Amino acid sequence: MITFAIGRRQTKAGAEYMYQNIKYFKGLNGLRFIAAYLVLMHHAEQIRLKYDLFSLKAFSLFNNGGLAVSFFFVLSGYLITYLLLREVKVTQDVAVRKFYVRRMLRIWPLYYLLVVLGTLAVPLALQIINNPYQMPYTFGEVIGYYVFFAPFMVNVLFGHHLLEPLWSIGVEEIYYILWAPLVRFFKKNILPLIIGVIVLRLVILHLVPFLALPEYLVEAIYMLKFEAMAIGGLFAYGVFHRRTAIEESRWFSTPVQVGILLFILARVFAKQFLIDWSPVFEFLFAMPILSNLLMLGAFAWLIVNVSINAKSLVKLDYPIFQFLGDISYGIYMYHMLVIFSLVLVGKEVFNSFDPALGTLVFYLLVSAAVVLVATLSKRLFEDRFLALKTKFR
Repeated sequence: MITFAIGRRQTKAGAEYMYQNIKYFKGLNGLRFIAAYLVLMHHAEQIRLKYDLFSLKAFSLFNNGGLAVSFFFVLSGYLITYLLLREVKVTQDVAVRKFYVRRMLRIWPLYYLLVVLGTLAVPLALQIINNPYQMPYTFGEVIGYYVFFAPFMVNVLFGHHLLEPLWSIGVEEIYYILWAPLVRFFKKNILPLIIGVIVLRLVILHLVPFLALPEYLVEAIYMLKFEAMAIGGLFAYGVFHRRTAIEESRWFSTPVQVGILLFILARVFAKQFLIDWSPVFEFLFAMPILSNLLMLGAFAWLIVNVSINAKSLVKLDYPIFQFLGDISYGIYMYHMLVIFSLVLVGKEVFNSFDPALGTLVFYLLVSAAVVLVATLSKRLFEDRFLALKTKFR
């Protein structure tokens, strides 16, 4: 059969589908970095406020950590589901063991390095320098949760701490463990599987307030955002089985792009102001379950729009975003330790500046330090493990 190569797409004469051989989704590294930096800003202002530094915590822009993590969940569900769909198409099966090994090589080395740093190295260093900061947990109290990928329980039981961002890694790992074998088992019924996960999660979220469950269990249920990964998977399924170019859909027309992008930007930059201003925005941004679904759907749409829409208004496929997105996992994992270290060392210096200059200096130093640490980690540590992934394709 005659084959035509059109950019990143591979189509055949008489082929039904357009997007079943994508090897690179453009622009997603840029979105990864933006989301990671939103988490950084959230925790930076949280820590500045705790240590009596000038803080911007009152502004919506600096309170998007949870929202950014939800975006990561949607993105993970989208990419993982797309890859599994492609594997099923090519091999009629899912190599679950190889899937697990690839995830392990990507996630585990840096994850467990942070666990060692946050539960052993940092407490020891604080003790050596006689710093009064007290870790909210002991090694023995939390190591079991970290080893068995339940770091979200450390957040539930011990509150804010230096390894706080690791909670989302545990949620993703649990999802990965379940998702590959489920796709393999339901490979002829993947769409009902995805919809079933979303419906099941919605039913659980609806019932939780009416059940007399312990508070820690309620928090854990809310943190296991499998519906976000499933919604990402739903959009991946739609892309994979699409027969026409995405830019031909009215959902990706210029007016719709403007509307959805404004919706996302309004949520990121002015959530609280808009909620106080109008009940309409309270409905859009603060309604339990519904508001969450709207944002997850908007994120999934954004991922598709940026990555495969030739007429996308958002262009992020530039070298700087490629670089920053490539180290975004490290930015996400190291940023709390970097921020805490800089505040610990430079609190008096930051206080000596006026608020605007102090904030500018603070973010310049934090950004430079976390990018440096993440780059060194990627090049000298993580890449050694990533190089092994080729053996398990």
